[in-house]
Parts: sequence; C-alpha cells; structure tokens
Amino acid sequence: MHPFLQSLAGGLLIGAASWLLLFTLGRVAGISGITSGLIAPRAAPRDDRDWRWAFVLGLAGTGAAMAVWMAPPQIAPRPIALLIGAGLLVGYGTVTGSGCTSGHGVCGLGRRSLRSLAATLVFMGLGMATVGVVKALAV
Repeated sequence: MHPFLQSLAGGLLIGAASWLLLFTLGRVAGISGITSGLIAPRAAPRDDRDWRWAFVLGLAGTGAAMAVWMAPPQIAPRPIALLIGAGLLVGYGTVTGSGCTSGHGVCGLGRRSLRSLAATLVFMGLGMATVGVVKALAV
C-alpha cells in the first residue's frame, strides 16, 4: 500500500475513533488523560476505567497488528537512556500543556478550541525546530 494511503487510512481511523468516543461517552480522546486515569488510581473513578483500558489496549493492539501486516521500515536502535529521557520530556510537556497532541491536535482543533490551536502551533513549531537543529548538528 502506498505510504500516502497508509497515512490517509490512519488519519481516518484516528478521526473516527475520537468522534466515536466523544459521541458515545462524551469524552475527549486525549491519550495522556486516558492513560493517566489508568496509572493514577485517584485520577478516574473505578467505573470509568473499563473504557480507558479498552481504548489503550485497542491502540496498542491495532498498532501491533498493523506493524505485522504493513511491515514498517526498520529504524536504527536508540540507547535506552535517550528513550527514557525523551519519554520524560514528552510527559513533562503533556502536563505543562494540559494535554497531548491527540487531545489538542485532533479533538481540540475539531471542537474549534483556541487553546488547542495555540498548543498545537507551539508543539508543532517546536517539533519542526528540533528536527532542524538535530539535522544541522548531525552534518
């Protein structure tokens, strides 16, 4: 399958899943908020955890199934310390920005939230700047 069609299919699935969650449960599909409700016991009521588990397991399971089916390109392994540091920085940014790319970029923009627009512009701009700096330093 052409990479453009893979991206299109993925985008349609993300949009459909976020709309379905909002329509059926009235919840925003912000992955950081959904996951924090599973990790922090007091962050979500006990009866609120079933749909969270279903959502997170669906994300992981679908990603694993697509990786087997689509055979993604191989990437160079990264040092575990780098991955842990990157994960901590992403977590810090999620807490500081009151949400993640899925909550602000997918759901927030779809609801025409100005706060989500500002957050999305900031993290996309900083992401592009980071890539530019890393590529410039790698030369």
